[in-house]
Amino acid sequence: MTAIDAELDAAGLNCPLPILKAKKALARLRGGQTLRVIATDPDSVKDFETFSQQAGHTLLDVHEENGRFHFLLRKRED
Repeated sequence: MTAIDAELDAAGLNCPLPILKAKKALARLRGGQTLRVIATDPDSVKDFETFSQQAGHTLLDVHEENGRFHFLLRKRED
């Protein structure tokens, strides 16, 4: 089990807001720390995959529970 350093509830927000809010939350973390994001927009799955690749963060986990998508991101080392 990976420790979670911060959590962001982006439920109810549509693209691109979950990504923008995650970007701000990651900026407050140190390299190697983790952020869990909860979103309800089905497009967020592809968005977070693309965002993590482009920004250099590691997408550790993606899963869906009851219409809520859970993302676990590890911030890239600075």
